[in-house]
Amino acid sequence: MYATLAPGSIEPPLPSDNAPNQNATRLQLADELLVVRCQLGEPAAFDELVEQWSGPILRYAGHVLGQDDRLADVVQDIWLRVLRGLPHLREPARFRAWIFGVARRSLMDVMRQRYAEPVSVDIDEANESSTIAGSDSPFDADLVIQMQHHLQLLPVHEREALDLFYIQELDQAQIAEILGVPVGTVKSRLFRARKLLRRALADSGEAP
Repeated sequence: MYATLAPGSIEPPLPSDNAPNQNATRLQLADELLVVRCQLGEPAAFDELVEQWSGPILRYAGHVLGQDDRLADVVQDIWLRVLRGLPHLREPARFRAWIFGVARRSLMDVMRQRYAEPVSVDIDEANESSTIAGSDSPFDADLVIQMQHHLQLLPVHEREALDLFYIQELDQAQIAEILGVPVGTVKSRLFRARKLLRRALADSGEAP
């Protein structure tokens, strides 16, 4: 016999579709557990960590450096830094932002060697902030992934922001932590990156 609701009672809401958030939470918990295992000295844990994160770190490094013969050496340096720094990570839940921060420091060392002057000029946030919400619309993440070959046409700061946001699926607060800049600067870099990428796609006849 089916239960009926009393008059005036509130029907329980149907479950919402929270799959993406739930999936992100599961991944964070899995990373956190793996980090703890590494910190406890479990022999196989670091190998699992490298296997799981080698792809994202390699793609991120490749997008930042572009065509560079030092890419393999830089990635090896990143993992050495991760190995040395992991025992000192006090908040395993922050691992995702932490590892990209480690990678970025290694990459910026290489970029400083490559360029005698800053590799990119930040946008005037006061001029751009008024247009971010109005004229700019986010890309679909799948589209950015498909157009990865165009990322090398962007300045390093802008392609780095696109990579972290769309491909590595970090939120703007995490990206700000990795880059050491305010969230507003992250928003400005994403705005400019989308604008430049749209222009590159239009010039190549691949505009969405």
